Amino acid sequence: MHKNLLFKQLFDQTSGTYTYLLADKSTAEAVLIDAVYEQHKRDFALVQELALTLTACLETHCHADHVTGAWLLKHRTGCQILASAGSGIEPVDQALSEGDQITFGDFSLRVIPTPGHTDGCISLLVNDESMVFTGDALLIRSCGRTDFQQGSARKLYYSIKDQLFTLPDDCLVYPAHDYAGRTVSSIGEEKEHNPRIGGQANEGDFVGYLENMQLPHPKQLDIAVPANLKAGRPDDDEMLNTPDWAPVTTNFSGIHEVAPEWVAANLERVHVLDVRTQRETEEENTGIAGAQLIPIEELRNRVGEVPNDRPIMTVCRSGKRSVLAFSILQAAGRDKVANISGGMLRWEAESLPIKHIS
Repeated sequence: MHKNLLFKQLFDQTSGTYTYLLADKSTAEAVLIDAVYEQHKRDFALVQELALTLTACLETHCHADHVTGAWLLKHRTGCQILASAGSGIEPVDQALSEGDQITFGDFSLRVIPTPGHTDGCISLLVNDESMVFTGDALLIRSCGRTDFQQGSARKLYYSIKDQLFTLPDDCLVYPAHDYAGRTVSSIGEEKEHNPRIGGQANEGDFVGYLENMQLPHPKQLDIAVPANLKAGRPDDDEMLNTPDWAPVTTNFSGIHEVAPEWVAANLERVHVLDVRTQRETEEENTGIAGAQLIPIEELRNRVGEVPNDRPIMTVCRSGKRSVLAFSILQAAGRDKVANISGGMLRWEAESLPIKHIS
């Protein structure tokens, strides 16, 4: 992998879907492959934390087992939605065809049509041929099913044999799904070891295998396909619900955070929980007006003392231990909780009001 290529493989446990984030470290331009609707906050948080500019959400095909997060991410980042012309996905900013190049900084992805699982399936090859994202065409020791959505076992056979298996043997294979915990393979491995199409398997072997599998249809088929034909755009054009009790952001760790400036301007609407140690508060002798002081090491045993009539804002010296306080409160069933970003250090650096603790 090129040293300037940032690469993240993300996973959705429910659907077994891999989402891939690629970026040029020099320019911070990034693309996301096969986003998942329920994970769009995770993906957005990662893009934000890494200070990337998301230029495109790419769809390898119209998925049947999950709804894409492409539309949601477009409306949070301004990125484009890209999918193949044959995918049936309508609200795309660019309909991709064979040989198209999707650039991000000094890197690019080349579009390789790999129909068979669906007519509109594509694979995406990094420009140095070190990595290929195969969607549901070629999976690790497996391949996509071909018994619905215009599937064709014969088309898939030739897509894999003529398009993917002609790539360099050391080209890494990253599929859209895996249900056994496998994360990556290579063209050489799959040519030799894939039980459906590897080794000496011919067209008859492959087609006979796929046409006799008798698999149940994906659980989300009736929901996912219509939604994905709209790139995951909700019927009411609304974003997923966000908290109405504070301008919360969710970071890549899943922690809800809120800016200290907002807390300072809304102290009457929230309950501030300061989890610094007694020694810290005595030494520093400053805090937020009205804050409740419960040292972090005592919080688990004293959760019942924390009022639940207002949203709870946790704080400590640097904003790190108060993250643990956030987790403790959530585990105790408190659903309106956020961590004050940066803790007292940021609060004081922004010259927000403080009081002396006697």
